[in-house]
Amino acid sequence: MTGKQHVVVCSPFIHLHSLAQLAKANTKVSIGAQNAHQAESGAYTGETSARMIHSAGAEYVILGHSERRQYFGETNELLAIKVDTALKHSLKPIFCIGETLQERETEIHFEVIKTQLEKGLFHLDAGHFGHVVIAYEPVWAIGTGVTATSAQAQEAHAFIRTTISEKYGEDVADKTTILYGGSANPKNAPELFAQPDIDGGLIGGASLKSRDFTDIVKVFN
Repeated sequence: MTGKQHVVVCSPFIHLHSLAQLAKANTKVSIGAQNAHQAESGAYTGETSARMIHSAGAEYVILGHSERRQYFGETNELLAIKVDTALKHSLKPIFCIGETLQERETEIHFEVIKTQLEKGLFHLDAGHFGHVVIAYEPVWAIGTGVTATSAQAQEAHAFIRTTISEKYGEDVADKTTILYGGSANPKNAPELFAQPDIDGGLIGGASLKSRDFTDIVKVFN
């Protein structure tokens, strides 16, 4: 979801096609997958390729979610390949970055974020990078009920935008959509999304409650 009042619903694979059919009638709603395999094709039983996701009608795919990094060992190098494959098959990556509690407490969170950007995305030229959405996830604020303060979130988003500007220039950085993904809810959404460098949210738990999700979307009206 972005400040352009556009909602992207990222569902499990089995629902992609049916949701894509429903979304055809609404120009403000798009469909995305929650992951994609890095290979274009091959004997990878149980995996879902970017080509398959696109054929189901999806336009976006979440890559590098903190749970994928933590539980499935996805590295920045692997994610760089996933990004390339997704873009090749006309999917817009929603690329997740963010630090753990230990990394924040030891004050290396900016270094971690910069490394994730450099190794996961900065091999792209400006044209391809323009199709990428960034999602900042403070890992310590996901599913914990703890939310980064609006000041903490803005500081991280500003750093991300500055880092992108140093690589691609201010114009590209200004046009890059950067989402906040850390326990956003109807109560804190107005303050979070009022920050100048926060363009929208990657909504997790709150998206499972229709009223909460609708109330968050209304923040952008």
